[in-house]
Amino acid sequence: MRIRGAELYLVTRRVMIAAGVDAEQADAVTDNLVWCDKVERRNHGVERLPILLKRVAAGGIKCPPAPVFTELAPSAHHLDGDNGFGHYAGRLAVDRACDIAARQGVGVVGVTGSNFFGAGAYYAELAARRGMISLVLSNSFPKVAAPGGLDAVLGTNPFTFGAPRRDGRSILVDMSTAAVAGSTVREKAAKGEMFEPGVAIDAAGDPILDPNKVMAGTLLPAAGGKGFGLAILVEILSAVLTGAGISRELGSMYKHVDTGGKNGHFILALDAARWMPMDDFYARMDMLSGVIAASGGDRDVRMPGDARWAAFAESEKNGIDLEPATLAAFEDLAEAHNVQLPWKGASQ
Repeated sequence: MRIRGAELYLVTRRVMIAAGVDAEQADAVTDNLVWCDKVERRNHGVERLPILLKRVAAGGIKCPPAPVFTELAPSAHHLDGDNGFGHYAGRLAVDRACDIAARQGVGVVGVTGSNFFGAGAYYAELAARRGMISLVLSNSFPKVAAPGGLDAVLGTNPFTFGAPRRDGRSILVDMSTAAVAGSTVREKAAKGEMFEPGVAIDAAGDPILDPNKVMAGTLLPAAGGKGFGLAILVEILSAVLTGAGISRELGSMYKHVDTGGKNGHFILALDAARWMPMDDFYARMDMLSGVIAASGGDRDVRMPGDARWAAFAESEKNGIDLEPATLAAFEDLAEAHNVQLPWKGASQ
Protein backbone atom coordinates (compact mmCIF):
# COMPACT_ATOMS: atom_id res chain seq x y z
CA MET A 1 0.00 0.00 0.00
CA ARG A 2 1.31 3.40 -1.00
CA ILE A 3 0.52 6.43 1.14
CA ARG A 4 0.71 10.06 0.08
CA GLY A 5 3.59 11.87 1.73
CA ALA A 6 1.36 14.69 2.98
CA GLU A 7 -0.93 12.17 4.69
CA LEU A 8 1.94 10.28 6.29
CA TYR A 9 3.36 13.58 7.54
CA LEU A 10 0.01 14.68 8.96
CA VAL A 11 -0.63 11.46 10.86
CA THR A 12 2.95 11.15 12.14
CA ARG A 13 2.93 14.70 13.49
CA ARG A 14 -0.48 14.25 15.14
CA VAL A 15 0.60 11.00 16.78
CA MET A 16 3.74 12.63 18.16
CA ILE A 17 1.86 15.58 19.61
CA ALA A 18 -0.80 13.26 21.08
CA ALA A 19 2.04 11.30 22.70
CA GLY A 20 3.33 14.43 24.46
CA VAL A 21 5.95 15.71 22.02
CA ASP A 22 6.11 19.49 21.69
CA ALA A 23 5.12 20.91 18.31
CA GLU A 24 8.57 22.22 17.35
CA GLN A 25 10.24 18.85 17.87
CA ALA A 26 7.32 17.01 16.28
CA ASP A 27 7.75 19.10 13.12
CA ALA A 28 11.49 18.36 12.90
CA VAL A 29 11.22 14.64 13.63
CA THR A 30 8.25 14.12 11.30
CA ASP A 31 9.95 15.84 8.37
CA ASN A 32 13.01 13.65 8.95
CA LEU A 33 11.14 10.33 9.20
CA VAL A 34 8.89 10.97 6.20
CA TRP A 35 11.83 12.06 4.02
CA CYS A 36 13.64 8.84 4.90
CA ASP A 37 10.60 6.79 3.86
CA LYS A 38 10.33 8.76 0.62
CA VAL A 39 13.90 7.86 -0.34
CA GLU A 40 13.43 4.25 0.86
CA ARG A 41 15.63 4.54 3.92
CA ARG A 42 12.77 2.70 5.61
CA ASN A 43 14.83 1.63 8.61
CA HIS A 44 15.15 5.32 9.51
CA GLY A 45 11.56 6.28 8.70
CA VAL A 46 8.30 5.90 10.61
CA GLU A 47 9.42 2.39 11.54
CA ARG A 48 11.31 4.15 14.36
CA LEU A 49 8.29 6.00 15.72
CA PRO A 50 7.25 3.35 18.31
CA ILE A 51 10.67 3.24 20.00
CA LEU A 52 11.03 7.03 19.84
CA LEU A 53 7.71 7.54 21.61
CA LYS A 54 8.53 4.78 24.08
CA ARG A 55 11.61 6.79 25.03
CA VAL A 56 9.51 9.94 25.39
CA ALA A 57 7.06 8.15 27.69
CA ALA A 58 9.91 6.74 29.79
CA GLY A 59 11.61 10.13 30.15
CA GLY A 60 14.57 9.24 27.94
CA ILE A 61 13.84 12.17 25.60
CA LYS A 62 12.91 15.60 26.95
CA CYS A 63 9.81 17.37 25.62
CA PRO A 64 10.25 20.26 25.27
CA PRO A 65 14.01 20.73 25.64
CA ALA A 66 15.78 24.06 26.03
CA PRO A 67 18.67 23.87 23.52
CA VAL A 68 21.45 26.42 23.92
CA PHE A 69 23.98 27.61 21.33
CA THR A 70 27.39 28.92 22.39
CA GLU A 71 29.71 30.74 20.00
CA LEU A 72 33.24 29.35 20.22
CA ALA A 73 34.53 31.37 17.27
CA PRO A 74 32.87 33.26 14.40
CA SER A 75 32.77 30.05 12.34
CA ALA A 76 32.35 27.48 15.15
CA HIS A 77 29.39 27.06 17.50
CA HIS A 78 28.44 24.50 20.14
CA LEU A 79 24.89 23.25 20.71
CA ASP A 80 23.66 21.67 23.94
CA GLY A 81 20.55 19.77 22.86
CA ASP A 82 19.26 19.41 26.45
CA ASN A 83 18.41 15.74 25.83
CA GLY A 84 15.77 16.45 23.21
CA PHE A 85 15.30 14.43 20.04
CA GLY A 86 18.50 13.94 18.08
CA HIS A 87 16.50 14.70 14.93
CA TYR A 88 15.65 18.11 16.39
CA ALA A 89 19.20 18.89 17.53
CA GLY A 90 20.52 17.77 14.17
CA ARG A 91 18.11 20.08 12.36
CA LEU A 92 19.06 23.03 14.56
CA ALA A 93 22.75 22.27 14.04
CA VAL A 94 22.67 22.00 10.25
CA ASP A 95 20.58 25.17 9.98
CA ARG A 96 23.06 27.05 12.18
CA ALA A 97 26.09 25.63 10.34
CA CYS A 98 24.62 26.81 7.03
CA ASP A 99 23.79 30.24 8.48
CA ILE A 100 27.39 30.60 9.66
CA ALA A 101 28.77 29.39 6.33
CA ALA A 102 26.65 31.95 4.48
CA ARG A 103 28.46 34.65 6.52
CA GLN A 104 31.90 33.16 6.99
CA GLY A 105 32.32 30.74 4.09
CA VAL A 106 32.47 27.75 6.42
CA GLY A 107 30.38 26.86 9.47
CA VAL A 108 30.92 24.15 12.08
CA VAL A 109 28.55 23.08 14.83
CA GLY A 110 29.32 20.46 17.47
CA VAL A 111 26.41 18.99 19.41
CA THR A 112 26.18 17.45 22.87
CA GLY A 113 23.21 16.43 25.03
CA SER A 114 21.56 14.70 22.09
CA ASN A 115 20.17 11.31 21.06
CA PHE A 116 19.99 9.12 17.95
CA PHE A 117 19.47 11.48 15.01
CA GLY A 118 18.47 9.16 12.17
CA ALA A 119 19.95 9.19 8.68
CA GLY A 120 22.81 11.60 8.14
CA ALA A 121 21.77 11.99 4.49
CA TYR A 122 18.74 13.99 5.58
CA TYR A 123 20.94 16.73 7.04
CA ALA A 124 23.35 16.67 4.09
CA GLU A 125 20.37 17.23 1.80
CA LEU A 126 19.19 20.20 3.89
CA ALA A 127 22.65 21.73 3.48
CA ALA A 128 22.75 20.97 -0.25
CA ARG A 129 19.47 22.85 -0.74
CA ARG A 130 21.33 25.92 0.45
CA GLY A 131 24.29 25.39 -1.87
CA MET A 132 26.49 23.91 0.83
CA ILE A 133 28.94 21.02 0.73
CA SER A 134 28.59 19.24 4.07
CA LEU A 135 30.09 16.68 6.41
CA VAL A 136 27.70 15.12 8.93
CA LEU A 137 28.94 12.82 11.70
CA SER A 138 27.41 11.20 14.78
CA ASN A 139 28.60 8.64 17.28
CA SER A 140 26.45 5.82 18.61
CA PHE A 141 26.14 3.14 21.27
CA PRO A 142 29.18 0.79 21.11
CA LYS A 143 28.65 -2.49 19.31
CA VAL A 144 31.70 -2.54 17.03
CA ALA A 145 35.00 -4.24 17.75
CA ALA A 146 38.34 -2.80 16.66
CA PRO A 147 40.32 -4.88 14.15
CA GLY A 148 41.70 -7.74 16.23
CA GLY A 149 39.57 -6.76 19.24
CA LEU A 150 36.94 -8.82 21.05
CA ASP A 151 35.04 -6.09 22.87
CA ALA A 152 32.68 -3.39 21.63
CA VAL A 153 34.44 -0.03 21.72
CA LEU A 154 32.66 2.15 19.12
CA GLY A 155 29.25 2.44 17.55
CA THR A 156 28.48 1.99 13.87
CA ASN A 157 29.31 5.73 13.75
CA PRO A 158 27.69 6.92 10.49
CA PHE A 159 29.76 9.02 8.10
CA THR A 160 27.87 11.31 5.73
CA PHE A 161 28.99 13.65 2.98
CA GLY A 162 26.81 15.76 0.67
CA ALA A 163 27.21 18.20 -2.22
CA PRO A 164 24.65 20.15 -4.26
CA ARG A 165 23.94 19.56 -7.96
CA ARG A 166 22.21 21.75 -10.51
CA ASP A 167 19.17 19.43 -10.86
CA GLY A 168 18.61 19.30 -7.09
CA ARG A 169 19.60 15.62 -6.88
CA SER A 170 22.44 16.21 -4.44
CA ILE A 171 25.35 13.86 -3.97
CA LEU A 172 24.65 11.84 -0.81
CA VAL A 173 27.24 9.50 0.68
CA ASP A 174 25.79 8.02 3.88
CA MET A 175 27.42 4.92 5.30
CA SER A 176 28.11 2.99 8.45
CA THR A 177 31.77 2.72 9.37
CA ALA A 178 31.11 -0.84 10.59
CA ALA A 179 30.80 -3.84 8.31
CA VAL A 180 27.03 -3.34 8.49
CA ALA A 181 24.70 -0.72 9.99
CA GLY A 182 22.73 -1.48 13.14
CA SER A 183 19.49 -0.72 11.29
CA THR A 184 20.39 -3.40 8.73
CA VAL A 185 20.83 -5.92 11.54
CA ARG A 186 17.29 -5.26 12.77
CA GLU A 187 15.91 -5.36 9.24
CA LYS A 188 17.48 -8.74 8.49
CA ALA A 189 16.31 -10.15 11.81
CA ALA A 190 12.74 -9.06 11.09
CA LYS A 191 12.85 -10.71 7.66
CA GLY A 192 14.50 -13.90 8.89
CA GLU A 193 17.54 -13.37 6.68
CA MET A 194 21.08 -14.48 7.51
CA PHE A 195 24.41 -12.65 7.23
CA GLU A 196 27.31 -13.65 5.07
CA PRO A 197 30.41 -14.85 6.99
CA GLY A 198 32.55 -11.98 8.23
CA VAL A 199 29.74 -9.51 8.86
CA ALA A 200 29.37 -10.31 12.59
CA ILE A 201 31.51 -12.09 15.18
CA ASP A 202 30.99 -13.59 18.62
CA ALA A 203 32.97 -12.96 21.81
CA ALA A 204 35.65 -15.39 20.65
CA GLY A 205 36.03 -13.64 17.31
CA ASP A 206 34.27 -16.40 15.36
CA PRO A 207 31.79 -15.44 12.61
CA ILE A 208 28.05 -15.78 13.20
CA LEU A 209 25.26 -15.62 10.64
CA ASP A 210 22.13 -15.05 12.73
CA PRO A 211 21.25 -11.32 13.06
CA ASN A 212 19.16 -12.12 16.16
CA LYS A 213 22.37 -13.02 17.98
CA VAL A 214 23.86 -9.69 16.94
CA MET A 215 20.84 -7.89 18.40
CA ALA A 216 21.35 -9.83 21.62
CA GLY A 217 24.81 -8.33 22.03
CA THR A 218 27.20 -10.00 19.61
CA LEU A 219 29.84 -7.79 18.06
CA LEU A 220 29.98 -6.19 14.65
CA PRO A 221 33.47 -5.90 13.19
CA ALA A 222 34.61 -2.61 11.74
CA ALA A 223 34.73 -2.35 7.95
CA GLY A 224 38.42 -3.21 8.00
CA GLY A 225 41.18 -0.87 9.09
CA LYS A 226 39.86 1.87 6.80
CA GLY A 227 36.37 1.64 8.27
CA PHE A 228 37.70 1.70 11.81
CA GLY A 229 39.86 4.69 10.95
CA LEU A 230 36.77 6.57 9.80
CA ALA A 231 34.92 5.45 12.95
CA ILE A 232 37.71 6.95 15.07
CA LEU A 233 37.42 10.20 13.07
CA VAL A 234 33.68 10.27 13.76
CA GLU A 235 34.20 9.61 17.48
CA ILE A 236 36.87 12.29 17.83
CA LEU A 237 34.94 15.02 16.02
CA SER A 238 31.42 14.23 17.26
CA ALA A 239 32.28 13.22 20.84
CA VAL A 240 35.83 13.87 22.04
CA LEU A 241 35.93 17.38 20.60
CA THR A 242 32.34 18.36 21.42
CA GLY A 243 32.19 17.00 24.98
CA ALA A 244 29.53 14.36 24.22
CA GLY A 245 29.54 10.79 25.54
CA ILE A 246 32.45 8.64 24.39
CA SER A 247 32.20 4.90 23.66
CA ARG A 248 30.57 3.14 26.63
CA GLU A 249 29.32 6.43 28.09
CA LEU A 250 26.55 6.37 25.49
CA GLY A 251 23.15 4.81 26.09
CA SER A 252 21.41 2.33 23.80
CA MET A 253 18.34 3.57 21.98
CA TYR A 254 16.54 0.28 22.64
CA LYS A 255 18.00 -0.92 25.96
CA HIS A 256 18.15 2.34 27.95
CA VAL A 257 14.82 3.92 27.08
CA ASP A 258 14.55 5.98 30.28
CA THR A 259 17.89 7.79 29.99
CA GLY A 260 19.43 10.16 27.47
CA GLY A 261 21.73 8.74 24.84
CA LYS A 262 24.49 11.36 25.34
CA ASN A 263 25.14 11.21 21.59
CA GLY A 264 27.29 13.81 19.89
CA HIS A 265 27.09 15.20 16.36
CA PHE A 266 29.47 17.21 14.21
CA ILE A 267 28.24 19.17 11.21
CA LEU A 268 30.39 21.15 8.81
CA ALA A 269 28.94 23.29 6.03
CA LEU A 270 31.05 24.85 3.29
CA ASP A 271 29.58 27.54 1.04
CA ALA A 272 30.49 26.54 -2.52
CA ALA A 273 29.70 30.06 -3.76
CA ARG A 274 32.72 31.41 -1.85
CA TRP A 275 34.99 29.43 -4.18
CA MET A 276 33.36 30.23 -7.51
CA PRO A 277 30.02 31.31 -9.00
CA MET A 278 27.44 28.57 -8.47
CA ASP A 279 26.93 28.18 -12.23
CA ASP A 280 30.62 27.33 -12.53
CA PHE A 281 30.44 24.95 -9.58
CA TYR A 282 27.43 23.17 -11.06
CA ALA A 283 29.15 22.94 -14.45
CA ARG A 284 32.16 21.28 -12.83
CA MET A 285 29.89 18.92 -10.90
CA ASP A 286 28.14 18.05 -14.18
CA MET A 287 31.51 17.31 -15.74
CA LEU A 288 32.45 15.01 -12.86
CA SER A 289 29.10 13.23 -13.02
CA GLY A 290 29.44 12.83 -16.78
CA VAL A 291 32.88 11.27 -16.54
CA ILE A 292 31.63 8.78 -13.95
CA ALA A 293 28.44 7.96 -15.88
CA ALA A 294 30.40 7.33 -19.09
CA SER A 295 32.85 4.99 -17.36
CA GLY A 296 30.47 2.04 -17.55
CA GLY A 297 29.95 1.98 -21.29
CA ASP A 298 26.54 0.35 -21.74
CA ARG A 299 26.29 -0.30 -18.01
CA ASP A 300 24.49 2.05 -15.64
CA VAL A 301 26.99 3.84 -13.40
CA ARG A 302 25.33 6.19 -10.95
CA MET A 303 26.48 8.87 -8.55
CA PRO A 304 25.99 8.34 -4.81
CA GLY A 305 22.45 9.38 -3.97
CA ASP A 306 20.93 8.68 -7.41
CA ALA A 307 19.06 5.61 -6.16
CA ARG A 308 17.59 7.68 -3.32
CA TRP A 309 16.42 10.36 -5.73
CA ALA A 310 14.82 7.78 -8.02
CA ALA A 311 12.92 6.44 -5.00
CA PHE A 312 11.98 9.99 -3.99
CA ALA A 313 10.51 10.68 -7.45
CA GLU A 314 8.52 7.44 -7.30
CA SER A 315 7.22 8.29 -3.83
CA GLU A 316 6.21 11.79 -4.92
CA LYS A 317 4.35 10.40 -7.94
CA ASN A 318 2.71 7.28 -6.55
CA GLY A 319 2.96 7.56 -2.76
CA ILE A 320 5.30 6.11 -0.14
CA ASP A 321 5.65 2.34 -0.06
CA LEU A 322 5.80 1.10 3.55
CA GLU A 323 6.63 -2.42 4.68
CA PRO A 324 3.45 -4.25 5.82
CA ALA A 325 4.79 -4.74 9.35
CA THR A 326 5.80 -1.08 9.60
CA LEU A 327 2.41 0.08 8.35
CA ALA A 328 0.56 -2.21 10.78
CA ALA A 329 2.60 -0.97 13.76
CA PHE A 330 2.15 2.63 12.63
CA GLU A 331 -1.61 2.26 12.31
CA ASP A 332 -1.79 0.61 15.75
CA LEU A 333 0.11 3.55 17.19
CA ALA A 334 -2.24 6.03 15.53
CA GLU A 335 -5.27 4.15 16.84
CA ALA A 336 -3.82 4.09 20.36
CA HIS A 337 -3.54 7.89 20.25
CA ASN A 338 -6.96 8.42 18.62
CA VAL A 339 -5.47 9.76 15.39
CA GLN A 340 -7.54 8.99 12.30
CA LEU A 341 -6.02 7.58 9.13
CA PRO A 342 -7.01 9.39 5.90
CA TRP A 343 -6.06 6.39 3.74
CA LYS A 344 -8.74 4.38 5.55
CA GLY A 345 -11.41 6.89 4.67
CA ALA A 346 -11.43 8.61 8.06
CA SER A 347 -12.33 12.28 8.04
CA GLN A 348 -9.74 14.73 9.35
